[in-house]
Amino acid sequence: QVQLVESGGGLVQAGGSLRLSCAASGTIFTINVMDWYRQAPGNQRELVATIASDGSTNYADSVKSRFTISRDNAKNTVYLEMNSLKPDDTAVYYCHAILRRASYGPDFSYWGQGTQVTVSS
Repeated sequence: QVQLVESGGGLVQAGGSLRLSCAASGTIFTINVMDWYRQAPGNQRELVATIASDGSTNYADSVKSRFTISRDNAKNTVYLEMNSLKPDDTAVYYCHAILRRASYGPDFSYWGQGTQVTVSS
């Protein structure tokens, strides 16, 4: 099986920074895409940032220039550096990966358990 384990959430004041990490473990041949999503109370889960296996990235407009996604392929780990945090960034942040468990196998989608980020005003 495959597990995604997030860490790095917490409470921070507006204007502060946090760094989230998500490590994938288990039977993994290759990870195609790694994402960060977030869900605030009463809202739908939304895509925050995506990084492909070639390092190309995409961001939600609301976090561009403030958040940076990166990955360490050797460690099967994705990071989200969050700067200039705002109260509107408060949410549970989820790691997501699309990966292949064998060279000729299908792609699978996995989610982490989520980590709370709270930004106080």
